[in-house]
Amino acid sequence: MKIILDNIIFNLQKSGGISALWKEHLQRLILNDSLELKFIHYPNNNIFSENLDFTKDSIIKKRLPLIFSKYLNINLSKEKGIFHSSYYRISNSKHIKNITTVHDFTYEYFGKGISKKVHLIQKKHCIKNSSGIICVSENTKKDLLHFNPKIKESSIKVIHNGVSNDFFMVKTIGGVNLKSLVKFESKSFILYVGDRRAKYKNFKLSVISAGKIRLPLVIVGGGVLTLEERKMLNTNLGNSNFSHLSYISNSDLNILYNNAFCLLYPSLYEGFGIPIIEAQKAGCPVISSNISSIPEIANDSALLIDNISVNEIVASMKSLLSESNLSEQIIKKGLSNSKRFSWDKTYSETMQFYKKIYES
Repeated sequence: MKIILDNIIFNLQKSGGISALWKEHLQRLILNDSLELKFIHYPNNNIFSENLDFTKDSIIKKRLPLIFSKYLNINLSKEKGIFHSSYYRISNSKHIKNITTVHDFTYEYFGKGISKKVHLIQKKHCIKNSSGIICVSENTKKDLLHFNPKIKESSIKVIHNGVSNDFFMVKTIGGVNLKSLVKFESKSFILYVGDRRAKYKNFKLSVISAGKIRLPLVIVGGGVLTLEERKMLNTNLGNSNFSHLSYISNSDLNILYNNAFCLLYPSLYEGFGIPIIEAQKAGCPVISSNISSIPEIANDSALLIDNISVNEIVASMKSLLSESNLSEQIIKKGLSNSKRFSWDKTYSETMQFYKKIYES
C-alpha cells in the first residue's frame, strides 16, 4: 500500500498538539518496511520535525512556493494510494483516496474575520472530498456532523490522540532539575500549559485565580508574553510570583508536571486536550472544565468545573489543599486514566483505517 503524507502542519506552527500527533504518526510509519511512503515536506523550524529522517527519494518535490500552495489541492496525477494531509489539504488525483483528520472546530465557534472564512472554505472542501475522516474525539465527531450534516457517518472513525512516553512519574521530585527551570518549591506552584491568546482558553481567569489563592503561576508555551500580559500578571501575582517558559523540551515539561501543585486547564473548548493526559501520566492533579471533549478524555479522574469562574477554580484548588486524601485520589485516578491513551494505539487504529479505506 502506498501512502502519501502531507507534512504541511510543520510549516503552519512551531509546536502544538497537531504537530505532536503528526510527528508520532510519522515516526512509526517510517519504521514500517512493508509500506511504500512518500512525503510532501518543506523546510521548517517546527520543534517536532527536527529528528524525523526522510530519505531524499521519498520526498515529492513541489514547484510552487509554500505561501501559495498551502491553500491548493495537491497534484498527484501519477500516484495511486492513500493521501493523508496533516492539515486540510487533499489530492485531486482520481487514483487517490483522501483521508482527513479533524481536530476541532475552534474556528467555527470562536473564529472571526477573513481567516475564519478562508479556513472554513478549505476545511469544508477537504472534508467533502475525503473517503475517510478521522476525528480525535467523540465530541469532535459530534461537531463534525453538526457543521457537516450531509457527511456519511460510516466514513468517520474516532481515533483518540495518544500521550508521549516522555511523561511519567519520577522517583524523586524537586531538587536541582526543578531549580534549573523555576525558582519555586515543589508542589508550591500552579501550572498553565498552552495558548493564552484565545479567550476561550481562560488564561486571564487562571492568573486571577492564582492570585486569589496566593500560589505562584508557571506558564508554558504560547509565545512571548506581551506587555499587556506582563502588566496583568504583575497586578494579580506580583513580579516574583510567576514564570514563563516557552518551547521547552518534553523532559523539562515532565519535571514541571511532577512538581506542580496542579495543572490548571480551564478551556471552554478542546478537540482533545493533550496536556490533560500528559499531566495525569506524570502524576499531576488536573483542574479543568466539564465541557466539550474534556469529560470524555478525563472521565472522573480530574476536578471538572461545570461553570468556569474564578470562585469555582479557587474552590477546587482549596479542596486540593485542604482535603488530605483528595490530591492522592485524583493522582491515582489520573494515572489509571492515562493508560487508555498511547501513540502506539493511535497509530495502530490509524493503519487499520487506512487499510479499510484503501480496500473499499
